[in-house]
Amino acid sequence: MEPLRKYVKPTSLTWLASALPLLAGLFIAFEPVHHLADWAKAVSLTFGSASPYLLINAGLVGIGLRGAMRA
Repeated sequence: MEPLRKYVKPTSLTWLASALPLLAGLFIAFEPVHHLADWAKAVSLTFGSASPYLLINAGLVGIGLRGAMRA
């Protein structure tokens, strides 16, 4: 469980700024499952119509870099 704590810091602004695109990308990607097309479109427009893949990868990179810099 200790290696996971290096990456998950919900009280950190940096972590939240990286987790938000990750969660938004997952929300947009799973639109066929939850059928909230209008919400998914609104979230997509909030991030400049970026693809969900780009948002997910940007979030993972941000969290990974933050964890690597703290190690």
